[in-house]
Amino acid sequence: MSADADASGRPPPAPSLRARLTRLILLAVLAVAAVQSVIVYRTARAETEAVFDAQMERIALSLTGGIAAAVLGHDPLADDARARDFIIQIWRADGSMLYRSPSSDLLPPQAVLGFSELRASGAHYRVYALQTPLQVIQVAQATASRREMARQLAWRAMLPVLLLAPALMLIVWWVIGRAMAPVERVRQQVAQRRPGDLSLLPAAGLPAELQPLVAEMNGLLARLTAAWTASQHFTADAAHELRSPLAALRLQVQSLQRAPDAPARQLATQRLLAGIDRATRLIEQLLVLARLERDDAGALAPTGLNLARLARAAIEEQQPQAQASGIELMAALPADTPDDLHISGHADAMAILLRNLIDNAVRASPAGGRVRVRVERATDHGDRARAPVWLQVEDSGPGIPPEERQRVLDRFYRARGAPGHGSGLGLAIVHAIAQRHGARLSLDTSPELGGLRVNLEFPPV
Repeated sequence: MSADADASGRPPPAPSLRARLTRLILLAVLAVAAVQSVIVYRTARAETEAVFDAQMERIALSLTGGIAAAVLGHDPLADDARARDFIIQIWRADGSMLYRSPSSDLLPPQAVLGFSELRASGAHYRVYALQTPLQVIQVAQATASRREMARQLAWRAMLPVLLLAPALMLIVWWVIGRAMAPVERVRQQVAQRRPGDLSLLPAAGLPAELQPLVAEMNGLLARLTAAWTASQHFTADAAHELRSPLAALRLQVQSLQRAPDAPARQLATQRLLAGIDRATRLIEQLLVLARLERDDAGALAPTGLNLARLARAAIEEQQPQAQASGIELMAALPADTPDDLHISGHADAMAILLRNLIDNAVRASPAGGRVRVRVERATDHGDRARAPVWLQVEDSGPGIPPEERQRVLDRFYRARGAPGHGSGLGLAIVHAIAQRHGARLSLDTSPELGGLRVNLEFPPV
């Protein structure tokens, strides 16, 4: 069992984008609040340092000029000093103590005048010392008191954010829900569709962030529609084309059964074998065309191919058929298959293309006719290295009228008056392979042999 599945074997629920966005936004808000608290704390610490230093300085100045007696009474500044946890010590000129704040730690006499820091009785103090002709006045405050006040100010700044966090979470949850309503609308549109409904999703009114996704989904639906339509047409066409060969095979079997003597049985057997060969060839072409139209990922991964070498191999393969039909199969190929006749393509697909071209040409030519296969680099291009590579297959058959040359590239279409028992798939297969190789295909009349000439122009590597 997968580690991601629970005890019942079901996969865990998918994480919610809405919940994730809510958490991220709240974390961002809390992080901003924390940074704000740090800033407030540092600002408050600096301000309290300045305020308390100024207050310590005023208290010390108020105690100059022989007013130590006021400190012993109820001087307002002394009362304020006690309220603010200030420690006041007054020393005579001879070093004896004149006054010390009640219930306070005893600080050592301060030799440094002005502001300074010292530790006494395990605590850290900020001290201000002022010297007069008769006495030295010390005003001190524990730095812990200053830090505590700064922390209180920072906490007061953070507290409203913490108190409002639940309400903020609900508001963010609602806002994200409203913002993601178009996503839910698209989901419902897809969920409510029937299996055969491949119509495009409406993109009107969707936010800009969703439109690329819907556009890609519509592109996929369009491709699925095209593939489904082509599959339906292919199935219908294949069923129609297979009906006649199968019916012919049935008749030939019945003819073989009714043959009265050995010569008749031999003739019926030959006709039956020829019919089986035609049906086999038709099925093979249907399978090739189905594979090309499906075009699985990686089925036509391009590699460097020497077109002249492929053409020579195809001619050798088709030579027995041509000789049996009394056809002269000629090769107009370079003797050493130069490297500049390379193309980018798939070897198996190109072998199928060449085999269909030569097979069609041999079948179209009468006994004693000729078929020629030519591979060359275009000579009318300024830069030979960037010139296209030409493949030409021409025959001495009846050719194809100009008005039908585009139609014969469609599946199962046979030109009027075409010889033989073809299925109308050969040139359709050639056209499909040429398109996948970026080659341009054209049909015209062979100026030398008089029949059809098929021209394929492959881009240079």
